[in-house]
Amino acid sequence: MRLVGTAGHVDHGKSTLVQALTGINPDRLLEEQARAMTIDLGFAWLTLPHGETISLVDVPGHEGFIKNMLAGVGGIDVALLVVAADEGIMPQTREHLAILDLMKIQGGVVALTKTDLDLEPGWLDLVQEEIRAALASTCLRDAEIIPVSAKTRVGLNELQLALERVLARVAEKFDHRRPRLPVDRVFTMSGFGTVVTGTLSDGHFSVGDDVEIAPRGARTRIRGLQAHKQKLETALPGGRVAINLANVPTDEIARGEVIVLPDTYAPTTLLDARIEWLPSAPKPLAHGQALEMFLYASEVGARVRLLETDALAPGQRGWAQLLLHAPLVAAKGDRFILRYASPSITVGGGEIVAPHPRARHKRKRPEVIQQLERAAQGTPAELVRQFIEQHPALELREMVHGIALDEATTRRAVAELTKNGDVLALGEERSALYVAQGTWERWREKMMRELAAYHKQFPLRAGMPRQELKSKLNFTPRVFDALLEQSALEQRVRVAEKNAALATHRVEFDAATQVKVNALLKQFARAPYNPPSVSDAEAAVGAEVLNALVEQGAVERIALNVLLTPHARATMQQWVVNTLQTQPQITAAELRDHFDTSRKYAIAFLEHLDAQHVTKRVGDARVLR
Repeated sequence: MRLVGTAGHVDHGKSTLVQALTGINPDRLLEEQARAMTIDLGFAWLTLPHGETISLVDVPGHEGFIKNMLAGVGGIDVALLVVAADEGIMPQTREHLAILDLMKIQGGVVALTKTDLDLEPGWLDLVQEEIRAALASTCLRDAEIIPVSAKTRVGLNELQLALERVLARVAEKFDHRRPRLPVDRVFTMSGFGTVVTGTLSDGHFSVGDDVEIAPRGARTRIRGLQAHKQKLETALPGGRVAINLANVPTDEIARGEVIVLPDTYAPTTLLDARIEWLPSAPKPLAHGQALEMFLYASEVGARVRLLETDALAPGQRGWAQLLLHAPLVAAKGDRFILRYASPSITVGGGEIVAPHPRARHKRKRPEVIQQLERAAQGTPAELVRQFIEQHPALELREMVHGIALDEATTRRAVAELTKNGDVLALGEERSALYVAQGTWERWREKMMRELAAYHKQFPLRAGMPRQELKSKLNFTPRVFDALLEQSALEQRVRVAEKNAALATHRVEFDAATQVKVNALLKQFARAPYNPPSVSDAEAAVGAEVLNALVEQGAVERIALNVLLTPHARATMQQWVVNTLQTQPQITAAELRDHFDTSRKYAIAFLEHLDAQHVTKRVGDARVLR
């Protein structure tokens, strides 16, 4: 389904022409019919001579209702510019034409209306020359001019054929499986409830789909779909669609909001864009200037951060970031319009290059401009690469969400980047985190610097506690775990349950320390069940050396102030288990007497077995768990 939108000055006969073509009066409001002037958007449809049915959106021509015009022009494929033969090009003709040009409409047809009027000889030729001059540098420069009369119906067939010719040059809307419908009308239908209308793009909706009202985030369901008063099971991109929403009062949805599938579009308040400042703008665009931004049916205040210069002169283009006063839904490639709030005139527009930049860019930096240029012109792989660079550690669904490419295209781009070594996949494919190679290398080097610094400060410790390392790096748990796992696979680090170390790190004692260690271990060997206390051992070799012996497994910490060799601990544990298999319980006194140890050590050891879920205390005795 394709969409044709009217444009032109007030009272040049747009609505009358639409009614003559379709038999449908697009002026649905009583006030419009009483004043014979379009105030809000009107809609109709038409089957062309060769059988294609198209949608038409009729926009108001009065300068006071230009905001309503902007709500309807965003999704059109071609324009039907209406110029009255008796007046020719007028102020709103020029403003509408500037808007069509800023929106990069792919083409159109000019309907020269009211040709049935008594006009001076040669007047029509003069008007057509004026129209050609006005169109010369615009997106409608190749448009056919068709003289018509809605009253006598002269030229209407020729106009339809001209529409067919221009539509034949316009590609059908592609289904990216990321549908969105900017809401331009909300109303209640008796027996059905809330209905919204808009132009569907980027995907399809089906009856029963769960949907989200963005940016507010409310969830609902599609009860019904309709186009051209015909019920649909599935609505395809490109056409006008009415959606009946379940359990949504009309006061909980408004023009400018967008119907999307859940979790497919993230609202944004910061945009990267290329701005075009109209030659007709009364003064330059200044850095930091506040304007009104119009995107599809949305209207939001925006402050412009110029990135290359301090001002854009009329007729110039430049890179900018738009700081929005309220969130909206946007995608790469969306066109928008900029207007002064007062006086209320159109002064510029542009194209969104990145709907979710990571942060505010530094101004007047060549590398920033180069990055934006690449994003504007790049292949899907380039877009994905740049998005990953700006938003480290992303899942595939997050890229689909933020770049406005369909999942299949995004997946192919990621595969290409991964194969080329530009992007690294961390974890299993279905849930992998994707990181730019440069980002990964910076992260890895930062982690290795932290580990090296820790080893220098504590050379006798086996590794840095994982929680301490995570705190230093300030990564999310998932990124941190993936970083450790990948670094271990690359054999750059050793990872244990509680710590991590550089793969090259070794705990080594100097000669003097080794003498002390040997002497201490001999004490443990001579009296394995009455070993030195922790405090005595620390006094003998130092706390750091003792901690290293524990980490190496030379001794084991059974309690706060109790150490045993692994052999002594295993022997005592095995005796307890064997004994409890032949008798119902055991006491600390029995353990003390069997191993000729102290009551303190016996109690500490049994508490250790309790903590290890080997035994369970019952009164003053232990039983097997």
